[in-house]
Amino acid sequence: MSEDDRIRWHCRRGLLELDLVLNKFLESHFNHLTTEQKGALTRLLDLPDNDLWDLVIGRAETDDAGCAEIVGMLR
Repeated sequence: MSEDDRIRWHCRRGLLELDLVLNKFLESHFNHLTTEQKGALTRLLDLPDNDLWDLVIGRAETDDAGCAEIVGMLR
């Protein structure tokens, strides 16, 4: 399984709203991400669903600049 396939697999989430946002993100942005952006996305995907959702909806912020860039794209 390629690294891109692993990232896509980790975008499948238990929280429906998050799953929908991530699927739309994959369709719109994934093929244009740099290696660094994919790394930031991977770090975000390591978060529990509720923590990631809080970032996506603006209820929480991240100090990681790379992750913040991806969160901006998700929003």
